[in-house]
Amino acid sequence: MPERIFVVQPIPEPALEMMRAVAEVEVYPYTDRMVTVDELYAVSRRCDYIFAMHETMVPAAVVADQPRLKGIAVGGRDASDMIDVPACEAAGVQMIHAMPDAQPAARAGNAKATADLTLSLLLCLAYRVVEADHYTRRNGTFQEMTMDLMGQGCTGKTVGVIGMGRVARELVPRLKAVDLRVVYTKRTRLSEEEERELGIEWVGELDDLLAMSDYVTMLANYNASAHMMMGAAQFARMKPTAYFINSGRGRLVDEKAMIDALQNGVIAGAGLDVYWHEPPVVHDPFVPLELRKMDNVVLAPHNGGATWDSRTRQTLGMARALVAHIEAGGTA
Repeated sequence: MPERIFVVQPIPEPALEMMRAVAEVEVYPYTDRMVTVDELYAVSRRCDYIFAMHETMVPAAVVADQPRLKGIAVGGRDASDMIDVPACEAAGVQMIHAMPDAQPAARAGNAKATADLTLSLLLCLAYRVVEADHYTRRNGTFQEMTMDLMGQGCTGKTVGVIGMGRVARELVPRLKAVDLRVVYTKRTRLSEEEERELGIEWVGELDDLLAMSDYVTMLANYNASAHMMMGAAQFARMKPTAYFINSGRGRLVDEKAMIDALQNGVIAGAGLDVYWHEPPVVHDPFVPLELRKMDNVVLAPHNGGATWDSRTRQTLGMARALVAHIEAGGTA
């Protein structure tokens, strides 16, 4: 009987072709929802391997008492926030990590794509692009140079960046290219040479950065100390004309406080790619109705790395590792 691989969602064809050379490949057909625990449990009874994506949660119930399941392919080195690794170890299910030589290129590609999306959200807010699209579609007629869609633009405005990791460093030159001043804050300040090379300015206190920024981009790493670092008090420090953009992690923000700030005019709007109700907080991610109803909010489905190049590179690294594992008889 040939090995059988279950892929938890549609992925670019090159990775599928690579895996089809050594196994039968079944792909979850839906693109508008995550695979459920019950579906994964059924898969584990008929497949040898699960090809997981970053947000795929695999609880103990999926792997327990599953004599056929041999391994789970994952992208990063640490999958413990999404997958019950001790349960996998107890069941003899191996974690198969993407090839080490593929990970730096995959991370770099994902950072660039996420930076592009972050800039896109900012530009949509700066020029009210989504609202303009709705306005233009509504009746088919329009008033040229209408006052209904005035935006604050970019030239001469200030962006406050919270965090300065891979994505933020890719974002900075993109922000500078549209004539924005960039200030940043993070736990450990960069060297003066790095700041000079990037053309950015250090602001030591988050409250000061919030008060001076026309756009605030959340790109801090999530950890216990950063949990809900943006709350009601922080949104109150922002200008009422300022926009908040989060392409980092949903749990960095008190989502209810953000919704209240948007509804009450404390801030002008938001661009969001991440949300509170996402794995590992919940299995099935969703966007609150309040956010979906707002015209001044631009929403994306946590898809920052959604370019063909980035996603293909990421999944090929995982596919290579899984193929090598199978070809080595399950020992690689």
